Amino acid sequence: MKTARLKLAGMHCAGCAANIERALRSAKGVAAANVNFAAETAQVQYDEEETSSADLIAVVEDAGYEAALPEDLDQEAEALKREREIAGQWHLVVLGAAASAILMPVSMMPAFAGQGALLLVVATVVQVVLGRQFYVNSWAALRRLTTNMDVLIALGSSAAYLYSLAAMLRRPGSHLYFDTAAMILTLITLGRFLEMRARGQTSAALLTLLDLAPRTARVVQEGDEVEVPVSELVVGDEFIVRPGEQVATDGVVVSGASAVDEAMISGESVPVAKGEGDEVIGATVNREGVLRVRATRVGQETALQQIVLLVTEAQGSKPPIQRLADRVSAIFVPAILALATLTLVLWGVLGRGEAPWTTALLNATAVLLIACPCALGLATPTAVMVGTGLGARHGILIRDAAALETLGRVQVVVLDKTGTITEGRPQVTEVIARAGQSESERQKVLCLAAAAEKSSEHPLARAIVAACPDTPPEVTEFRAIPGRGVEASLDGQRVLVGSASMLREQGVELGDLEAERLRLEAEGKTVSVVVGDGAALGLIALLDTLKPGTREVLAGLKGLGVRVMMVTGDNEATAQAIARQAGIEEVLAGVRPEDKAQRVADLQEQGLAVAMVGDGINDAPALAQADVGIALGTGTDVAMQTGEVTLISGDLQGVLRALNLGRATLRHIRQNLGWAFGYNVVAIPPAALGLLNPVIAAAAMAASSVSVVGNSLRLRRVRLG
Repeated sequence: MKTARLKLAGMHCAGCAANIERALRSAKGVAAANVNFAAETAQVQYDEEETSSADLIAVVEDAGYEAALPEDLDQEAEALKREREIAGQWHLVVLGAAASAILMPVSMMPAFAGQGALLLVVATVVQVVLGRQFYVNSWAALRRLTTNMDVLIALGSSAAYLYSLAAMLRRPGSHLYFDTAAMILTLITLGRFLEMRARGQTSAALLTLLDLAPRTARVVQEGDEVEVPVSELVVGDEFIVRPGEQVATDGVVVSGASAVDEAMISGESVPVAKGEGDEVIGATVNREGVLRVRATRVGQETALQQIVLLVTEAQGSKPPIQRLADRVSAIFVPAILALATLTLVLWGVLGRGEAPWTTALLNATAVLLIACPCALGLATPTAVMVGTGLGARHGILIRDAAALETLGRVQVVVLDKTGTITEGRPQVTEVIARAGQSESERQKVLCLAAAAEKSSEHPLARAIVAACPDTPPEVTEFRAIPGRGVEASLDGQRVLVGSASMLREQGVELGDLEAERLRLEAEGKTVSVVVGDGAALGLIALLDTLKPGTREVLAGLKGLGVRVMMVTGDNEATAQAIARQAGIEEVLAGVRPEDKAQRVADLQEQGLAVAMVGDGINDAPALAQADVGIALGTGTDVAMQTGEVTLISGDLQGVLRALNLGRATLRHIRQNLGWAFGYNVVAIPPAALGLLNPVIAAAAMAASSVSVVGNSLRLRRVRLG
């Protein structure tokens, strides 16, 4: 299966989105399709042996709309096209307003010669110029046996216009509704203009990310600096970054030292020190010294482009809460057409007064115009677009809208210890040798452990290797025991390094070292036992400190009413000591990596929504099991992190921000859906009962969509903490 992302054009309402979605889902080889009306995109999962992206584009075009692959579009040309479309709608609004300013006072004047002709001419201009887009779109839908919002608008405005034309020709002197027809089109066009402009703002965060990319780089060529477009950089090129300039692309510092502001990527305001061998991220800003950087990722492989890709995919996805709105939107227009027809017939047959059919026509027109599936179609995607964009600005990358919704429902946060709560950079603080406490005996124990640990990537292993003053000798038959330790052979000696519990399973007794182990663990230190040929040779104590601000973040999570738990493979005493420092009451210690997922599942069986926070590697099973997995990342590795949510900075503050973001987004989605559903529930019955003028109905319909988008835009001002 492959996933294609299509950029769409020609949609004017949620009904259009539903039509495209139905067409794509019924196409050969398509497993799933989601159309985002607000973002004007489609995400399609398909079997590449049965169909292709070109075939999918053809399906959309057969449905009466336009589609293209984003990479085939000129983004600047597309932005210019969108600006022209918005400007065109505004010109139509001005024309309609000017025409209405003539029609309304003239309609209320006492009859005079040529009054009807003047009204007809001005109204016809409005009907032809403003109404053209609605007629063209309606015809395109109807000839494919589908419906959309334009059908309702075209019917409503045409009913008022044609009735007035017939009345003028057959019954001169009767009341005409040309001004109503013109006002309907003017108000709806105004609503479309405001909606298009507001929808453009919902993707502003993504456009801001794209604008971050620098345009040129100072490449070193034969000792000289040559300014070249960033698009021409290749892996291995070396370039110069002066103070105040942006890093051209992802790379490694070859020479120089500086502080780099990574706020645009990670959301963290404090510049990060960089020196030889350190990685730098493209688009970040060099604040101090001159850096010479070797490019390691270019083009679409850079961290910035991966972030843009993740945000784009998230904005095109749908959260579960959208399903009800989709089901309603799919049948909405046909249902309103049926209701309008019923209103017309009942008022015409049962109505009283001099002109019951006139009243019936006006009431049916009001029903056509008051209904607004657009508000339903915009309610969720606009909030998702703003929410994911806001998250990206704070270094929170969300893979899909379902994860964003789940963040808003989280009841329990399960935290890994090493590298999550703590810095993940433990240091050796004490070495105890059974043979004696001379420096040489302690060094023997330390370097024997370093030899065994040299091939391990675990933070504790790296700390032990770093503490050994000499180059550790080579070992054979190395084997890592996940979450427990390592074993290897050195000159025929079987060496084990790991936790006391693992060594007990191996039948190793600590003897007089047991008291020292208990003392060290009570101090919050992690203890590795070094064993040679079945006998305990010594202990290595390591200490990992809490990340700055951990206590405040965890207090903030508890303030949201969220349970906080720590799960670790470390021993009970060390885990409890760290938990006390962090302010965590619930601790699960001695848990193997493969068992963490089961601990998460146990919580889920209690009906709790669980977020797992870890490094995305050892914690992968638990991250996958959780309702939402939050992986701590490092900018350049962001696209490869495990979990539905990635925190670029690796700062725990991001967990609190992510939960606040999820809650705020879910709150705005519920408000939007409540407004959209409530509006139709409240407004349609009065229209059918003759209590709403068609002009008021048109204004209210336009206002509903704008209010939903406007409410979503309020998300941009939410403080995430």
